[in-house]
Amino acid sequence: MSRSYEQALSLLLVSKALPSRSIFSTRRFLFPLGICLGILLGFSLIQTTDIQDMQAKIQLLMDQYDIAFPEMPGFDFSVVEQEWRRLRSNIPEVWKLNSDGREFKVGEEAAARGLTAKHPIVLIPGVISTGLESWSTTPEYRPFFREKMWGGFNMVSQVTFNKEKWIQAMMLDPITGLDPPGVKIRAAEGVSAASAFIQGYWVWSKIVENLAAVNYDTNNLYLAPYDWRLAYTNLEERDGYFSKLKMTIEGLKKRQKTKVVVAAHSMGSTLLTYYSLSYSHSMKWVESPAHGGGGPNWVEDHIDTYVSVAGTHLGVAKAMSAFMSGEMSDTVHLNPAGAYVLERFFSRKERRDLFRSWAGSASMWIKGGDAIWGNTSWAPDDRSDATRSHGQLISFRDKSPADESASGTLPTGNMTSMEASNWILSHTPSSFQQMLQSNYSLGFEKNEKALKQNDGDPTKWSNPLEVRLPNAPSLKMICAYGHGKQTERSYWYRQEYSFDGTTPDAPNASCERQMNLTIPLSKSTWIDAEFSDTMNKPNVAYGVAGGEGDGTVNLLSLGAMCVGGWKHPRWNPANISITTVELPHRPDPTLPRGAPLNEIIVKVATGVSHEIQETIFSDIMEYARKIQWD
Repeated sequence: MSRSYEQALSLLLVSKALPSRSIFSTRRFLFPLGICLGILLGFSLIQTTDIQDMQAKIQLLMDQYDIAFPEMPGFDFSVVEQEWRRLRSNIPEVWKLNSDGREFKVGEEAAARGLTAKHPIVLIPGVISTGLESWSTTPEYRPFFREKMWGGFNMVSQVTFNKEKWIQAMMLDPITGLDPPGVKIRAAEGVSAASAFIQGYWVWSKIVENLAAVNYDTNNLYLAPYDWRLAYTNLEERDGYFSKLKMTIEGLKKRQKTKVVVAAHSMGSTLLTYYSLSYSHSMKWVESPAHGGGGPNWVEDHIDTYVSVAGTHLGVAKAMSAFMSGEMSDTVHLNPAGAYVLERFFSRKERRDLFRSWAGSASMWIKGGDAIWGNTSWAPDDRSDATRSHGQLISFRDKSPADESASGTLPTGNMTSMEASNWILSHTPSSFQQMLQSNYSLGFEKNEKALKQNDGDPTKWSNPLEVRLPNAPSLKMICAYGHGKQTERSYWYRQEYSFDGTTPDAPNASCERQMNLTIPLSKSTWIDAEFSDTMNKPNVAYGVAGGEGDGTVNLLSLGAMCVGGWKHPRWNPANISITTVELPHRPDPTLPRGAPLNEIIVKVATGVSHEIQETIFSDIMEYARKIQWD
């Protein structure tokens, strides 16, 4: 009893000795504040149409995790819906994150001018923006049947509560590049398949709304979703994607009696070019006798205008870090607490292995090597005040002699895009290396005879530097992309030896020569988030150096081919007209997000594409001139 008294007394004395803290700096304040903000954000994303389904979704979730509650009396959710509508009607318009009347403004203004649907239009989504759903019927995956495994809040639920099963379902077989045994994931269908990635983050929905305002519907508008995880050859082999797309375009032209407009976003621009334009003329998939069989004039006969929306023509720098270590700027810029939670919940290794299994996303590997992306002392997109070149794609901090001797063969110098590509590949499994080699080519071809021969090589078709645009002199091309948001361009990495948890590669395997298993057997590599440099330009923040672009895709990839490469007959023998439109990142609270892009697509679809003028704000023309095209 006396011991308990002494303990209580000591705790009391210690508590009195501690300095008092403001309630605003304690968990008692921060935790409830976080809950309140989360609830407000959740309410801001709720649509009234979701409320009626709430009871069924709660019941489904309870059934999935065997949660049982006593029988509750029925509740009329229509009352909740009515109250929610009344509450939303009193919220000022500028505070709303969801749709309001302004979202149709571009289409309504076009309709007021007398413009209406002229060309049928096909929309091709970008990487990760197409929803994927489960068609697996094996017992362990039956609860997910026809559920979104990618996109929507159901994906968030699966990642949160059933991460291992979700990863197993989303990861492709490393050898075949197709579904692993017992799993069947397919692209969702219809316009809703890529309208929004998640509630409040729209992809195509606002464009579809404005097209509807000028008399578009499912009879003359088609969204072509696809499983973006697959390599392009597997996309045709498993899903017949290109065959179906060819028949759809031919059917639209026949029914509407006019050529088709195609708008492709991000990776979708590379997918489309592989399919028909393919930065080539008559021998790409749709025109190749060995593939689509459309003949040498298919593009000329069927496509009126092609709009590339933020096309990843020459790849994306962030794809390199994703394949190397499962990281990108978004992950390393988290605060220490957030980074710890992310690593514990969804580690770099898990993200990296998932990325490497998605052969389709490897189409965004940077192309052209040092001739496009620069060397250790120079890059086309270096600013005039730069003290460090963007051409150093991956760098390592200088180490002391002691550190270097301890690190063995760990690199300490800087690497160009070509050196970095080889280095990253050397750190990937042989299955990934074989997949990349059998599906993609990353070179820079200037010989016209070789370019012509590449018309018959499908591995070249996703690289605009190695094939030519189609033989379609009347085709119009528009490159539309954003500019003005800092975009990750190069990285600082760390690498250390670590335990790899290697298991035997055969049953009952043993070593003739015993090893000390306490010796680390692998090298772990990650972005050096502890390194920042504000003294040199470009600045480095948390191991990432920023450059120009739209926040995701680098400016070189967005515009260099549009204003440079395709202006040369070597890559554009039919002299196709190409118009570049840069959309500066200047948010205007009075306009709906994406209004300038909506205007471009509405004008093209309604037959007034001649009103679209080339508009360039960046230095992309200067950067393109620095590239040695000849």
